Amino acid sequence: MKWYEDLFVGESVTGKIKKIKWKIEHNAGMLHTYIITFPSNEENLLDIIPTRELLQKGYPKKNLHIIAVAGNYDEALLLACDIVKETYENTGKTDVKSYLKSRRRK
Repeated sequence: MKWYEDLFVGESVTGKIKKIKWKIEHNAGMLHTYIITFPSNEENLLDIIPTRELLQKGYPKKNLHIIAVAGNYDEALLLACDIVKETYENTGKTDVKSYLKSRRRK
């Protein structure tokens, strides 16, 4: 599991990220927290995953690249929308993964 350097954070979890990261990395349950990751397939722009899913033994966490954390599903949707909007405004395209990778290097 990798964390995006310039992590997008929802308002409801601002100031709690260190604790949330620790809980995710140590399989401590959080019922209402969501992560946004790079897409698991080429048809998606982003994936929104409830952190409770990460508790499943067989869940493929190794290749997850977390780019945002939200305190609830609605906030996750707004964050995902903001990320796509920023991508489009800066590139004229919706290739979020390429945009965020290039943004990170600056």
